[in-house]
Amino acid sequence: MKSRQADVPHLDAIDRRILAELQDDGRITNVELARRAGISAPACLRRVRRLEEAGVIKGYHADLERHQLGWSITFFAIVGLDSQKESVLSAFERLVGEWPEVRECHMIRGGGDFVLRLVARDAAHENQLTERLTGASQVSQVRTLQTIRTSRDLTGVPL
Repeated sequence: MKSRQADVPHLDAIDRRILAELQDDGRITNVELARRAGISAPACLRRVRRLEEAGVIKGYHADLERHQLGWSITFFAIVGLDSQKESVLSAFERLVGEWPEVRECHMIRGGGDFVLRLVARDAAHENQLTERLTGASQVSQVRTLQTIRTSRDLTGVPL
């Protein structure tokens, strides 16, 4: 399989099996991962390290239940800026990059400049965050969309 990016390593079926297992359970032991991939533990560890060094595996994390931690609201904000100059775009990215409530920030086309996914503790907190966005000097428009429920929330990519 030929990659679109020159720096992405060739991934064979075993690499993909390793990635799928790690994506499903980042805490799996190397011995169990090797067993599921059908290779020896040392070979598995070498492959995992190669995938980490190549940047295919960016890291490992715990998937937290946000409601139990007091984050009851997830909402999206579609943000329009005054200008699409790179300096303005970068300044906005730096600004929201400092907000812990901003969990994702994507530059978009076709109806705004950015879409953000934010979490808030309650409606008052959501309103405060929206006011902070609308009050930012480079922001000309903010449209928010609050989630009612989430029926699918997958991390990673299909393998």
